[in-house]
Amino acid sequence: MVVQLQMLEIDLRTDVRPGGGGEESHEDFLAAENVSLRLLLAQAEINAKSLLANAGIEARERAASDKLQKLILEELHHRIKNTLATVAAIVSQSLRDVQGAGQAQQAIEGRLSALGRAHDLLLQAKWSSADLGAVIRSAIEAFDDSDVSRFSVGGPALRVTSGVVIAIAMTLNELCTNTTKYGALSVPQGRVDIVWTVDQQAQRLRLSWTETNGPVVQPPQKRSFGTKLIETLGRQLRGDVQLTYAPTGLLYKLDVPMASLSPSVP
Repeated sequence: MVVQLQMLEIDLRTDVRPGGGGEESHEDFLAAENVSLRLLLAQAEINAKSLLANAGIEARERAASDKLQKLILEELHHRIKNTLATVAAIVSQSLRDVQGAGQAQQAIEGRLSALGRAHDLLLQAKWSSADLGAVIRSAIEAFDDSDVSRFSVGGPALRVTSGVVIAIAMTLNELCTNTTKYGALSVPQGRVDIVWTVDQQAQRLRLSWTETNGPVVQPPQKRSFGTKLIETLGRQLRGDVQLTYAPTGLLYKLDVPMASLSPSVP
């Protein structure tokens, strides 16, 4: 906001005649200066009060707007969580009497829970972006040991958009579910290392999941739905996904262009 101070122009010229009136002219000059200064200060006070009043109005409008946005996001989040709960209930009721469907029911409920946790994180970030480290820790929290962590997580601070949050959270849910059943976390000494780096020159994010100290890994005979989901989520980010079933443990790698982490990507 630009404040324009209107200055009163006063003709301060005096008619000084030789041999007299000099002292009186100086007094008139100082008097005029004082009048000008008082008027200037009065105008500045008026403008300052107007500026503060307008700033107060803008601050109140901004606060009201922020409050409204918060209420809308919370309502949206509430409706999404209710929808996920309804879908979970429908799945549970639909598969309750289906023989041998218990494992499928658990898998679906686990995926819906992962989606719900991702939305919780996005609500905290006002659905704008979230820290990648926070996304990863939130996704693995339900599978970790609260006393002694079996995960090692490390990488630089990096903000990712809502679409990336969902993709990473769902991917990690699949990996966590698999490792607790068949991989490193199915045995007490097993561990998982999650590391991500940013290649500034190539402008790519590289994330890896490495399992160690687990049972000997056998490559699957066919691609499961979880594997297909992991690969699909990677392609959504325009990234390359690599799953290696090494005997020492499963290795997952995601190589994504940094441009995919910004909202400019359609």
